[in-house]
Amino acid sequence: MPKYFDIHSHLNFGDYDKDWDEVIGRMRETGTYTIVVGTDYESSKRAVELAERYPEIYACIGIHPVDSPLPTLPLIRGGQGWGELVKHPKVVAIGECGMDFFHQDKERDFERQKKLFLEQIDFALAHDKPIMIHARDAYPEILEILETEFPLGNSVSKLRGNVHFFAGDLVTAKRFLKLGFTLSFTGVITFARNYDEVIRSVPLESIMVETDAPYVAPVPYRGKRNEPSYVVEVAKKLAEIRGEDPERVRAALVSNALSMIM
Repeated sequence: MPKYFDIHSHLNFGDYDKDWDEVIGRMRETGTYTIVVGTDYESSKRAVELAERYPEIYACIGIHPVDSPLPTLPLIRGGQGWGELVKHPKVVAIGECGMDFFHQDKERDFERQKKLFLEQIDFALAHDKPIMIHARDAYPEILEILETEFPLGNSVSKLRGNVHFFAGDLVTAKRFLKLGFTLSFTGVITFARNYDEVIRSVPLESIMVETDAPYVAPVPYRGKRNEPSYVVEVAKKLAEIRGEDPERVRAALVSNALSMIM
């Protein structure tokens, strides 16, 4: 049973090649589990390989809206190896998928990103998996798609998932919650106060914590390479912001993560 659960990391990136054993050692010392998230086929395959090798690791497979050079997700229902990857028992989600208009021009790239997002939603539904949403400068666009095509209460749709690295306001948060999604927060909450209102207002059962390692390390590691064991600091800060017992919050966060992967 994990003591902490980082629901979004990229241990499949090369940033950890030189000290892999030490990183895993720190995860074990802190009792931290993590979901390693793919951004394309190769990184998704690597995530599955790590999940197979380490009991503390689970995998999320998919294509990032802009980091992958692929214009679409070809034959995702069974082609190019995706159909085999998704069968692995430790693949717990599809993504990270979504939309990103911070890096790309919305007018030029909207239709490609929308198609890629919908293909991965279809894949997730076909295999009864939650989705891991990436959204940057794209909350209105993503919510429009979800609210129009996958409204809560639609008996045909069992779409569920988590909004990774949530950075929206309370109104946006409530719209995602109404659709049955959870929200996860990163180490940014340890040094920025923009998230406090949402963290205090959202039900604890709808919150998870993540590192997005190797990015955005929390205080006191800010400026360094991030890693899953540092999620301990995110969990502590989240409890502090909510003004709640840290142990109760820690246990709830783990329970929330386990409910996503089971």
